[in-house]
Amino acid sequence: MKTLLISALVLLLSACAGEYQFNSNLNGEAIDDYFRASDVTLYDNVKAPKLPYEIIGLVEGGTCQEQANDAPASISEARTLARRAAADKGANGLIIKKCLVLKEQDQGCFSHAICVGQAIKTPEANKQ
Repeated sequence: MKTLLISALVLLLSACAGEYQFNSNLNGEAIDDYFRASDVTLYDNVKAPKLPYEIIGLVEGGTCQEQANDAPASISEARTLARRAAADKGANGLIIKKCLVLKEQDQGCFSHAICVGQAIKTPEANKQ
């Protein structure tokens, strides 16, 4: 009886083993690009970094509410897009100068959210 049970278990487990292949529509480069904004430290205009830094340039991020039933334009999305623009310039920090939401309908948008800031490069701490 014990031999029969072990044989059945081995047969069952071997039936699950095989050459399975996993295909996905995700690629590593797209994922790295999506999360690139997280490499940029966010500072506001009042609390700038205490470390010496180099100003790389001005960046902005903006979102648009295209349809009346779409989600309203958000400052958080505009800020994330500004961080991504800073990362594209090689920055590791962003000092947000101003963010605002425009509720007037123009240029095909029901509302706009815009953030403008300075892309900066700070000395990176040694990672161990």
